[in-house]
Amino acid sequence: MAAAVIMSVLVLTILSLLRVNVIIAILAAGLTAGVMNGESLIASLKLITDGMGEQASVALSYILLGAFAVAINYSGITTILVGYLVRVLKDMRTLTVLVIAGVASLSQNVVPVHIAFIPILIPPLLHLFDRMKLDRRAVAAALTFGLKAPYVMIPVGFGLIFHQTIQESMDSSGLSISITEIAQSLLIPGSGMIVGLFIAVFYTYRRKREPLESDAAHEINFAPSSEKTKSVRFNWRHGLTLIAIFVTLFIQAFYENLVLAALAGLILMFVFKVIPFKQGDRVVTDGIAMMGTIAFVMLISGGYANVLTETESVSSLVDASSEYIGDNQAFIAFVLLLLGLVVTMGIGSSFATVPILAALFVPICFSAGFSPMATATLIGTAGALGDAGSPASDSTLGPTSGLNADGRHHHIWDTCVPTFIHYNIPLFIFGWAASLIL
Repeated sequence: MAAAVIMSVLVLTILSLLRVNVIIAILAAGLTAGVMNGESLIASLKLITDGMGEQASVALSYILLGAFAVAINYSGITTILVGYLVRVLKDMRTLTVLVIAGVASLSQNVVPVHIAFIPILIPPLLHLFDRMKLDRRAVAAALTFGLKAPYVMIPVGFGLIFHQTIQESMDSSGLSISITEIAQSLLIPGSGMIVGLFIAVFYTYRRKREPLESDAAHEINFAPSSEKTKSVRFNWRHGLTLIAIFVTLFIQAFYENLVLAALAGLILMFVFKVIPFKQGDRVVTDGIAMMGTIAFVMLISGGYANVLTETESVSSLVDASSEYIGDNQAFIAFVLLLLGLVVTMGIGSSFATVPILAALFVPICFSAGFSPMATATLIGTAGALGDAGSPASDSTLGPTSGLNADGRHHHIWDTCVPTFIHYNIPLFIFGWAASLIL
């Protein structure tokens, strides 16, 4: 049933904005989609639980990354990092945010570790952000930009996977296009995200913001005191910690397995005796405390996506829309992008959305006279739309996992809403314009 996707995404969005826990919101959205497709509550729950297994690897990697981040903090090397950044950056809030956006961008293409760097880099910097009175929503915008814009525009690392997914999906529907042409077709939509980043950094969140009160039950202490920052010097423990970090990055880049990478790094921290074995329980427990909620959100979001795909809600929505869009290219492009926004907001993954949309976009675009590059623009932009702003997306869950380590950052209002406004709107406008130009 076509309306099931729209209604379930509305339920997810409204409950999230009302500050209902995101896990409950996604669960309610999944049940809504199932029931509206004629499934019973029990059958809908089974679809959700069956789909959770697909995200088990991601959830486990989040937990292990959290434990690895706690272990790195325990070594004291993050204290040196914070001390250096305090001396160099001081009150340069804008430069700090732009540097974070640059580092995040490297995680998609140059060193393809995706979100792995966030729980390691961001929690130790929270004290610095508070000292600067830096608006964490600006940092969330910078992180989401780095997690998303590079793979949209640059066919390297995760970007190559995204572009190949578009190419293969279009080819299976009878339309051939090269990777180079896909990259060119997405430069204009990706430029919209650059505009969104600059608006967030230089206008929306440029003013100082007092730190929110801490959620004591959630807080994990990553912030070193100023005295400790001055007294810590680089030693052998820090050198071995760097080796563990490099091994983790290498395994992730070479084997493309985040669970194995995080596990290897964590094991090395114990083997090198950087972390005493007796502290093992504490390290893992603190890691779960920091990343456990995010990991479980990924599990539930996998179940929600399974409901939408198994009940064929997405294809029904696209089929229903295609019957009413006529032959006006501007209107067709607008409707298809809106469709992509709704679907990706629910599924929470650009990569998973592209094959679903491409199978139905290609014949519509061909009959409407769109060029292959314009079609690629619509598919790539429609797939990317909603990734920023979705409560169930890596692009929002990753930033929240780091920024909320001390309980002072709300996933929906401090990450999802800011990133939705600053990236989905310009991405939509620039993608719509590009589809009519190319």
